[in-house]
Amino acid sequence: MISIVIPSLNEATSLKQLHAQLALVAQAQGYELQIIIVDDGSTDNSWQVIEQIAQHDPRVLGIRFRRNFGKAAALSAGFNAAVGEIIITMDADLQDDPAEIPHLIARLDQGIDVVNGWKKERHDPWHKTWPSKVFNLLVSWMTGVRLHDHNCGLKCFRREVINEVRLYGELHRFVPVLAAARGFRVGEVVVRHRPRTTGQSKYGWSRIPKGLLDLLTVRFITHFNQRPQHWLGMGALILLLLGILGMGYLAILWCVTRLPGNTPIHLHETAALYYSLVLLLIGAQLLALGFVAELISALFSRDSDAYSIASHTEPGKTGTHSPSTQLDQPSESSTS
Repeated sequence: MISIVIPSLNEATSLKQLHAQLALVAQAQGYELQIIIVDDGSTDNSWQVIEQIAQHDPRVLGIRFRRNFGKAAALSAGFNAAVGEIIITMDADLQDDPAEIPHLIARLDQGIDVVNGWKKERHDPWHKTWPSKVFNLLVSWMTGVRLHDHNCGLKCFRREVINEVRLYGELHRFVPVLAAARGFRVGEVVVRHRPRTTGQSKYGWSRIPKGLLDLLTVRFITHFNQRPQHWLGMGALILLLLGILGMGYLAILWCVTRLPGNTPIHLHETAALYYSLVLLLIGAQLLALGFVAELISALFSRDSDAYSIASHTEPGKTGTHSPSTQLDQPSESSTS
């Protein structure tokens, strides 16, 4: 089964057409389909349209939020309700073409765990495409996950990816990065991007600073989630070292100026004293913050695994042994 998760915000005019296109693709390809439409606090008649679609098609599941919680929350709700072994996300504004679904699944069959869409030819104004290009380059450089279009809403996942990647805030655009950090294989495929014909874009200039802050968050949690002190502590040690060197230099200078024939100095009149004190204070605070972060990480790591298992061996199969068999019944060659 294929589960398609569609977050929707004030897209009442496009939902019926999108459902019809999905139904045509499922019929042509012979897919067993589940369509999950999440109404993220729409103020138009989106929910009434979703209810009408669900009444006529049992494959459709509608989820309605009490208010707007954001795209990441809508995707999480959809993921929790999905029952398919393959999960696809797409936007509800008809700019994502359902006809691209077979191409995503074909790429998935090549051994990829996450397939990201690449809108190579975008039909958006320049003030959206150029910042997006810069953002994609920045994300690829900082995370090491080389994709052309991290923002593309058309993505395809294996079930095990969704079971392990947890979304919150505005991290939905970083699902491939979060999956790669867990060891999943990430790829991309060129998809068709259609011009917007209904509704309005939900993103403005405020998306840029938010995206940069989210990028820093993803960089931290993918590299230092289990060892925050390695990041905070490194900066703390550098600052403490500079502060100690500064104070040592001032101590030596003070002793030298106390020798006969030298003019004594007053340390409180020296700017280096205050610079050194500031470095020591900030370094100590970062070190203490690192210890607090380590305590928090140790506390919450009990609820989540720090690893990702790809497969298990099956007991009783050829070439597999239980630990007790290997210990209690050694072979003749090992005893000789």
